[in-house]
This record gives sequence, structure tokens and C-alpha cells, in this order.
Amino acid sequence: MPRYHFRHADEGGGLWYIEAVPDRGELVAIKQAELTSAGRLHRYSWEHLEDEHGGLTDQAIDPEEDLLEIIPTEEFQRVWTQ
Repeated sequence: MPRYHFRHADEGGGLWYIEAVPDRGELVAIKQAELTSAGRLHRYSWEHLEDEHGGLTDQAIDPEEDLLEIIPTEEFQRVWTQ
């Protein structure tokens, strides 16, 4: 199954990294990492859906509407495995 990787900068200076797969015509996030402006990393997946800092989105991903930048798989993996 193809996987797509995206990055998004939020208003607070944090970076969001998303791994998504197609499902019934939509892109669904299966992994999501937030690198805060303070350098903290929060990871979410089916193994860790949420915590006090946030959680894995339950909404379909729309790269154009959500202003997501396509990134290489290696960049996502580098952040995810920190």
C-alpha cells in the first residue's frame, strides 16, 4: 500500500509530520509527529492514539486544503525515529 508523507508548520512554530495511506478515496493519517518550537517530540499512531499534548487526527487529510507540504519518506522516518 502506498504511503504519503507530509509536513505542516503551525502558528506556534511547531512542525507536524504525517504519514498517510489511501482509504476509500481519502488519505487517512496512520502516524503523526509534532515537533514543538521548544524541541519536544510527540508521536501518535494506532499504538498511542492520544495523550495530554494531543492525538492522531481522526479526519481525512486534504493536502491542498490543510496546506501540507509533501516530503520524502526519509525525512518523515528521521523525525519519527528521533
